[in-house]
Amino acid sequence: MKFETLEALKGACLTLPTGDETAAIAASDRQDNLTKPRGSLGRLEELAIWLARWQKNPIPKLNQVDIHVFAGSHGVTARGVSAYPADVTAQMVANYQAGGAAINQLAQMAEASLHIIPLMIDTPTADFTQAPALSDAEFLDAVEVGYDAIDENSDLVCLGEMGIGNTTVAAALAHALLGGEAHDWTGLGTGVDDAGLARKIAVINEAVAFHRAKTNDTLALFQALGGRELAAMFGATLSCRQKSIPMVVDGFVASAAVLPLMMINPSGLDHAVAGHVSAENAHRKLLTHMKMPPLLDLNMRLGEGSGAALAVNILRGALVCHSGMATFAEAGVSTES
Repeated sequence: MKFETLEALKGACLTLPTGDETAAIAASDRQDNLTKPRGSLGRLEELAIWLARWQKNPIPKLNQVDIHVFAGSHGVTARGVSAYPADVTAQMVANYQAGGAAINQLAQMAEASLHIIPLMIDTPTADFTQAPALSDAEFLDAVEVGYDAIDENSDLVCLGEMGIGNTTVAAALAHALLGGEAHDWTGLGTGVDDAGLARKIAVINEAVAFHRAKTNDTLALFQALGGRELAAMFGATLSCRQKSIPMVVDGFVASAAVLPLMMINPSGLDHAVAGHVSAENAHRKLLTHMKMPPLLDLNMRLGEGSGAALAVNILRGALVCHSGMATFAEAGVSTES
């Protein structure tokens, strides 16, 4: 999908299809008639109904699960905001491609296809304290990469990322869009020391102040503060919605990347769930604001789609109960007291 301008992209965000309520009602009715007390499977029941709504199928399936890990490079790393050098991004992409990372193992366990998508990782974005991170064309091109990465035949999409410096980017974006103080949104990322954390906070304050004139324009702020991998995750999220594919968001960076869609359209993330809450300082606060309760809380802060991949197994549990359990009538179990 080619978006020629930011206004065209905003228009696409404002005109989103809704889920299939008929399928959701049928799934809910089935849950109420399975051999269990009504509501006793808790959130597993809600997840089965949610999948039914967005797959438009009362008995949803997870035959094709796709995990997309987008990678980008950030000019702001020159400001000393990460415990690792910028070239680790390319090295980790090579590790993913060789099958040696955590996400490779977790994707295999989840029976999911893993797609690694580097976005010009040899060309860092501009230092966003001095200029917009991306030009209009660069931002829209990255959104297009994410949008086009989504296969319309997917039953479920998981989003992950890699990019040294991108927790600084995510914190700046959350701060600019949601307010508060920079330290409210800033964490240790790759494991910076106290001095590194202080540098991150100072850089975020500097960047948000520099781009303050764009405060009332969500996409302009995103372009000014974001990175290619964040823009691609945004594009993938929009694509999933347009194609009625439910999706799982990973950690702090991925959540910040999809936040602008909710800011533009309050129902923009109805087709998404949070796979987990990460140990990154502000992720829980961000998810609370987004009204996205996480499926898992394992003190993870790896990124790369790892929490989302683990959450696939929760969704599989929801579906095997939904599709495999007998109803009271089928089992000959009385529902009368």
